[in-house]
Amino acid sequence: MIITVALIILFSGSFLLSNTILNKYFRPVSKDIQNERRLLELSVTIDSLSQAIKTRDEFLSNMNRIMAGQKPKDALAEKVKPTKPEKKPDIDQLAPADLQLRREFETNEQAQLVSFTSATDPKGFVLLSPVPGGLISDRYDAKIGHFGLDIVAKKDEPIKCVADGTVVLSSWTSDTGYVIAVQHQNNLISVYKHNSVLLKKSGNFVKAGEIVAIIGNTGELTTGPHLHFELWNNGNPVNPEQYVRF
Repeated sequence: MIITVALIILFSGSFLLSNTILNKYFRPVSKDIQNERRLLELSVTIDSLSQAIKTRDEFLSNMNRIMAGQKPKDALAEKVKPTKPEKKPDIDQLAPADLQLRREFETNEQAQLVSFTSATDPKGFVLLSPVPGGLISDRYDAKIGHFGLDIVAKKDEPIKCVADGTVVLSSWTSDTGYVIAVQHQNNLISVYKHNSVLLKKSGNFVKAGEIVAIIGNTGELTTGPHLHFELWNNGNPVNPEQYVRF
């Protein structure tokens, strides 16, 4: 009888240890697996946050370079090392079938290139004047580092967005004062400098013709009330007069 009772107690204890919460305290293997899973989840989270911070820092760095009138850095181009060009086969030595395939490929490639260029060309946009009725006092001249237009207008004249887009910068710099920049379609960015007041914040969506700022004379690089207006396409400054009818 005593042996039977002892066996029952032994099996009951084993069952409790293997099937209840006590199992976690008496089986270190289970705790180790849980700890490893948590560490892995934390590692993935930290890696994602680090990548997001890096991307944000690169974006802010490029925007600061644009505000300073400099070209943004191409992070991808810096990582890619130049390789030796492959030796192209002599087209005269290609078999007729290969030659026909080559011609068809080149034709399709050119068609895709034309389509891509047309889709990303800012000339396809209808851009409004940021200051209707304003007078251009200084024109675009990349040779001297003047990557935009200086436009004078009446005091407290509203500055209007040239196209639909999202505000990516609404801030202050010592050189250009109150600055606002708007990201449009096809990697086009419009920049408005020396404002007296900014009316939109980063992240705001704005429509074409919507007022985003008030003309001013802020910043060190100014000699009077005016708007310094820039357009950037794919990270390169372009002449606004080629895309906006003033």
